[in-house]
Amino acid sequence: MYDLIIRNGKIIDGTGSPWYYSDIAIQDDKIEKIGKLTDLKAKKEIDAKRHIVSPGFIDMHTHSDLVILEQGIIEAKVRQGITTDLLGQDGIAAAPLPDEHVSNWRKNLAGLDGTPDIEWNWMTVGDYLSQIEDKKPSYNLATLAPHGNIRMEVMGLENRYATNEEIAQMQNVLRRSLEEGAVGLSTGLIYPPCCFADMRELKALCEVIAEYGVPLVIHQRSEGDEILESMTELIDMMTEVGAHLHFSHLKNCGRDNWSKSPEVIKKIDEARQNGLEVTFDQYPYTAGSTMLSAILPPWVHDGGTEKLLERLEKPELRFKMIEEMKTGLRGWDSISRWAGWDGIIVTSVNSEEKAYCVGKTIQEIAAIDVNPNPAEVALDLILSQKNNIGMIDFVINEDDVRKILTHPAGTIGSDGLLGGEPHPRAYGTFPKILGKYVREERLTSLEEMIRRMTSQPARIIGLQNRGIIREGMIADIVIFDEETIIDKATYEQPRQYNEGMDAVIVSGHIILLGDRTFPQQAGEVIHRKYTNKVKSHA
Repeated sequence: MYDLIIRNGKIIDGTGSPWYYSDIAIQDDKIEKIGKLTDLKAKKEIDAKRHIVSPGFIDMHTHSDLVILEQGIIEAKVRQGITTDLLGQDGIAAAPLPDEHVSNWRKNLAGLDGTPDIEWNWMTVGDYLSQIEDKKPSYNLATLAPHGNIRMEVMGLENRYATNEEIAQMQNVLRRSLEEGAVGLSTGLIYPPCCFADMRELKALCEVIAEYGVPLVIHQRSEGDEILESMTELIDMMTEVGAHLHFSHLKNCGRDNWSKSPEVIKKIDEARQNGLEVTFDQYPYTAGSTMLSAILPPWVHDGGTEKLLERLEKPELRFKMIEEMKTGLRGWDSISRWAGWDGIIVTSVNSEEKAYCVGKTIQEIAAIDVNPNPAEVALDLILSQKNNIGMIDFVINEDDVRKILTHPAGTIGSDGLLGGEPHPRAYGTFPKILGKYVREERLTSLEEMIRRMTSQPARIIGLQNRGIIREGMIADIVIFDEETIIDKATYEQPRQYNEGMDAVIVSGHIILLGDRTFPQQAGEVIHRKYTNKVKSHA
């Protein structure tokens, strides 16, 4: 007798192949049999009613790093059909984290990852993964090694280029992090301290990931004004190094840049034709979301949050910030210039006193405060909330979303921040793509989109036993109604679950069935193994 049989499913196996009808028998955590299994019995059965049965979705860009240490199941993720989250994004994440930097780093991450009630008692990537395991998660977690954390361990939060000796130390920290289970390297070249590095430092780290055969997952330095130049320098560097380049949340920001999408896609195609593996992830929305302090020029972040707050108290420096935010700087994108103060919405704050700001634009808050200068209002908010404040910024064009979404090198990432009143992508990314862009607009086939949500991300981060429905594979499976699957989360009411998701199964365990979730220790905290590196370190 099997543990579970899924009957009458319309199977989309994750490879891009056409669908077929079949039953699936699961024993322990694996798919044991696929076929017409009428004569077989199981302890539990699910009648899929000819709804879609596919591999569980892999979210390639998440900010669940701290929340997962507070709650073992994040329903916003599981109810989308997500069975694996990829943590450690944008070069600024949970680990590695030396003791002496914990206080400052908690403040630095607050606007991005929130402030859950957890103990910060890890130092390395291995320690951090063990902490997650102790929480007995209901779905799978993997992590990247974040560049900013690695840099911080070696040289703190200083705004300067690293010495050759420091770069060598960073390479060793990266090797240690990979050996402890990280599945790649991330960086965010708009976030401190990653933005303080030069290309020499980044190239040296990429030489290490070339040894291990893992990707660089990068929030590039420009996603608008200089996006083509940014892509060129990265493609050139990665071609020389010989490592996989993966762009985080690929998009073009700012009205003046919306025409660049064909050139962006052309650069990816040309790089792939020339032999460089280039992939990306994307969310299906016209607004981004991050910490409000991302509107500030890079020099303001030098030394960490405490130094940032000190600078915000000095009138002459505030004047300089506001002027640079109006114009932008070479090598730095001004989000406030792209979005305008009526296009930036506060999503989370750190105090009850400013709770009225949540859900309002900076322009609206300025009107309430009777302050004619929205830029000053934004700086005051960052200061009063001690940098623990999030935002949504409307900077993306819907036509660009569609153009990028059709590219076969893409994967899907929610990039969901979970605090306050979050961006709706935290709750609706995967159902929105399946309902709006696949079913309603028919931008691509369902089989192709499922491939990009399952086997493609599994391959990129080295999950060899997940992402495909095949006998012997881990039984991470979702069942959904292709006729009704749709997101319900909006910018006004973001904390709404989707419709049309029937069941979510992680390692053979039913985690979601209908409207009910079943928290249990089903997920795997993935420690990637590197027994055969691409080339040896001399």
